Amino acid sequence: MIMGRAAVLTQPLNGRGSCHYCGPCHRGCSVGAYFSSVSSTLPAAEKTGNLTLRAHSVVESLEYDATTGKVSAVNVIDAESHEKLTFKSKLVFLCASTIGSTQLLLNSTSEHFPNGLANGSGALGRYLMDHNSGLGGFAILPGMEDRFYSGNRPNNVYIPRFRNVKDEDNTDFVRGYGFQGVAFRMGWSASYKAPGFGTALKARLRKPGTWAMALMGFGETLPQKDNCMFLHPSKKDQYGIPQVSFNFNWHNNELKMRKDVSSQAVDMLNAAGATFAFGGDSMEDPGGAIHEMGTARMGRDPETSVLNQWNQAHEVANLFVTDGSAMTSSSCVNPSLTYMALTARACDYAVKQLKAGLI
Repeated sequence: MIMGRAAVLTQPLNGRGSCHYCGPCHRGCSVGAYFSSVSSTLPAAEKTGNLTLRAHSVVESLEYDATTGKVSAVNVIDAESHEKLTFKSKLVFLCASTIGSTQLLLNSTSEHFPNGLANGSGALGRYLMDHNSGLGGFAILPGMEDRFYSGNRPNNVYIPRFRNVKDEDNTDFVRGYGFQGVAFRMGWSASYKAPGFGTALKARLRKPGTWAMALMGFGETLPQKDNCMFLHPSKKDQYGIPQVSFNFNWHNNELKMRKDVSSQAVDMLNAAGATFAFGGDSMEDPGGAIHEMGTARMGRDPETSVLNQWNQAHEVANLFVTDGSAMTSSSCVNPSLTYMALTARACDYAVKQLKAGLI
């Protein structure tokens, strides 16, 4: 068990403040300690003098020039005026999230790419993955009633993947899962049905309850060709852009893994001294983890993949896709930092290729 990783400053840096452990990170960080585009990457880009940030822009499609084999323009709709605009660039990077980027590529059809830009392989939109989640265990833990916590850390504990790391694990599934965990004192809502009335009841509810702990599993999903997204044949949004539809099911490996996630969580909590522990093996619906990936997969073979090892489209030299759609495996960890690393790597490569006149 280790502390969960958090992209949060513990001391001031580049005009950003340090975390003061107030807790509601999801509401935005007033001092910029929590990493976000608003507090980190956009200010850095602005300082270069080369950033133009255009709000209210809905990207509709990319235009392909068969003569050059490159993207020649990006078509944009102004969300307020509905005016259609066109922008040109030597390089085009898509990082609009797995669903957004793939929707855009599927909507960018031409005579050369009738089924979506850079989709000669037919892999675009396929091999959709999300982590199987909603599994784990919950327990009541006795003791330490005289202790409480001060402040809130933006992340808690993590148990890295431990199943199928060695051959002798002898499970009936491949790959594995990790646990994100949190320990806490239960609040008034845990005992609001307890008998009582008036001042005495209110006084009792103000006191912190017993300690509890939850372990939440995130498991790897295997890529399946039939798990896919595609453009709806008739439904369009207010800008006339086709909406996306999905065909996704959990397969046998995920279904077998879920039982192990629950039983292992309960075993761990009981071993830690729980007086009451239970597990759940009902996975969330696909998309519940919000870790979609895989629909413009990387690969060495242009016949079976959309992107090469540099996140560059096999068939469109000046097009790079650097979000989760590039992934070939979902692994079992939070993926955002991986996407950021792939983006930085792809940018470095693209700049060198551009300077060398190869794009």
